[in-house]
Amino acid sequence: MEDKVVLITGATGGIGTANAIRFLDEGASVFLTGRSPEKLDTLAKKLNKPAKIQSCVVEAIDEAAVERSITQCLSEFGRVDSIIANAGTEGKVQALEEYSVEDFNRTLLVNVTGVWLYLKHGLKPMRDQKSGSFVAISSGAGSVGFPGLCPYSASKHAVNGLIKTACLENANYGIRVNALAPGPTDTRMMESVGAQINAEDPAAFKDMVLTSIPMQRYATVEEIANLAVFLASDESSFCNGAVYMADGGFTAA
Repeated sequence: MEDKVVLITGATGGIGTANAIRFLDEGASVFLTGRSPEKLDTLAKKLNKPAKIQSCVVEAIDEAAVERSITQCLSEFGRVDSIIANAGTEGKVQALEEYSVEDFNRTLLVNVTGVWLYLKHGLKPMRDQKSGSFVAISSGAGSVGFPGLCPYSASKHAVNGLIKTACLENANYGIRVNALAPGPTDTRMMESVGAQINAEDPAAFKDMVLTSIPMQRYATVEEIANLAVFLASDESSFCNGAVYMADGGFTAA
């Protein structure tokens, strides 16, 4: 990824941070977005490569902020070779009939509209340069159901449809659009789901999930970042319009 520029949304979360570290290790420059200026500043200091890091505060569903981040990335680095659309939310965990319209729609807005906005504004510079790779972070829950996560699962199914359509509309520009679908991963999100399902014993939730993973463990964020680098790089030059699992066999059944 030497001389490549990668924009990472939701960069201050576990998977986003692991991606930033991995892409920097591969020689890329990274443009980081997130909701918290304090967390972005802390992450940039932690990464400690000021010449290769820029950032912008972005709320995933704020179209003006999304467009501004693309413009700023182009201004700072001159191009954008890959976008890792990682920003997302698990939302509330409850039976589908218990969601309010507002809670249901909020999860869809962040997880689906947030990805679509970066497709809308991020693909144009890739078209202009006749190359690029867009990687949407989906989920194993985008291929199977997950009790208690109705809007989350629906949103990730929608992301998978988005990337397939975007592939068909942009392949002739030299752009590849794929989804990376982690299974259960050792992140704050999984901790939140466990705490919401069983606040008294969140570890019991993890034990239950592990019984459905053939490899009997959660993924690490570094393992997810490894696949993101592959999909963003020219090593995956014929990979387009597909959903790539990193789930330890979670969806195999």
